[in-house]
Order: sequence, then structure tokens, then C-alpha cells
Amino acid sequence: MSRSLHVRLDDSSAAALKVVRGGSMTDSEAVRTALLESAARRRARSSIAAEVERLAADDADRTEMRVIREQMSELAPDPVD
Repeated sequence: MSRSLHVRLDDSSAAALKVVRGGSMTDSEAVRTALLESAARRRARSSIAAEVERLAADDADRTEMRVIREQMSELAPDPVD
């Protein structure tokens, strides 16, 4: 089922719509494209945030990363003054 949506665009939104249209899309096509792309970006950000939270809560992963940092520190050259 289609849904109609009416919006008022300010100057920056109108300019953004022109960019999304790229000369080959209708306003409706451009808005649908922009909505889908925006939703995909938000889902990706939410997914990344969830992964960060999961890793932060993973004690085994945090321990492994600490051990790796310590090993890398031992391999690093002494600072030069």
C-alpha cells in the first residue's frame, strides 16, 4: 500500500534533493532513495554500536587484547630523546 507524504523543503533540503535526484530521478524516486539509504546507514551504525557493546562486555576478548598490547609494547623500540 502506497503512502503519500507532503513536505515543505527549506533551501538546504531543496539543494540536497537536487543532488539526490542527479537529474535522472523524479522527486518521489529521490526521496524514496534517500530514505532507504538513510535507514541503511542508521541500521549499520546501530549494528556497529551493538558490536562495540558486545566486545566491551567480552572479558575473554578484553584479556586477549591486553595481552597483545603488552606483547606489542615489549617489541616496540625504546623512545629516542
